[in-house]
Amino acid sequence: MTPDTFEQTKKALIALGGQRVWSLMVTLFGDLAQSERSTIDGPILSAIMAEVEVKPEAVRVALHRLRNDGWITSQKYGRTRRHALTPSSRAESRQASARIYASPTRTDTQWQLAIMEDTASATRENMIERGFAQLAPRIYLGHPAAKAPKNALTLNGGPVPQWLRQQIAPQMLIAEYNALIPLLRNVEKQIPAGSLDNLQTAVLRCLIVHNWRRILLRHPALPRVLLPDDWPGYTCHVLVDRLLARFPRPSLITIPPA
Repeated sequence: MTPDTFEQTKKALIALGGQRVWSLMVTLFGDLAQSERSTIDGPILSAIMAEVEVKPEAVRVALHRLRNDGWITSQKYGRTRRHALTPSSRAESRQASARIYASPTRTDTQWQLAIMEDTASATRENMIERGFAQLAPRIYLGHPAAKAPKNALTLNGGPVPQWLRQQIAPQMLIAEYNALIPLLRNVEKQIPAGSLDNLQTAVLRCLIVHNWRRILLRHPALPRVLLPDDWPGYTCHVLVDRLLARFPRPSLITIPPA
């Protein structure tokens, strides 16, 4: 791997997401500092953000926003500020991580059908938050663990016809996944295990997880049986899983400060 390979890969991943700095930081803290008592020292955070080509003033604005939103806390120890997730944001990060870092599988065959009393009983947006995709007005499909509204009629699903799988697929962000796949394949092909230092590893993981997360969390977690065999979200999931295993999470204390 040449030095330019990492830089080109990094820039492509940055450009794809049109990254908002505060959102990128949410990903970073969720990946590197989600455990109890984990903190990121200001100089280390600055080093990572500089490598992601974020200016110091943008970092300060993002930190201010995240503190105001109750997402992080900051405390000063001598001349160093240490930043950490709040208890509520840590809980949210863990909930999202259950999907972000899950192992890909094709064997999820159980699903449920939810029929609402009328179209006013629940909005499509609310049902997506609950883990359902809309098939038709009043009719939704979801994972058996998804919680339907109390007034919904729920039925266990059976064999899934191909027309249903094709009808659901457009809601599952096919174009976005197809845009990410070639970048992930390029990382897999061009950057071997052990070729990056700890700062580069932290940055690459952050960009991979961030681009994956920003698509994944915008649609419900449907069982694979409800989706076409060639759904690109599954291909993305397999690539992300392999790449995060290839580039293990570095310890924060091994990342040189700015």
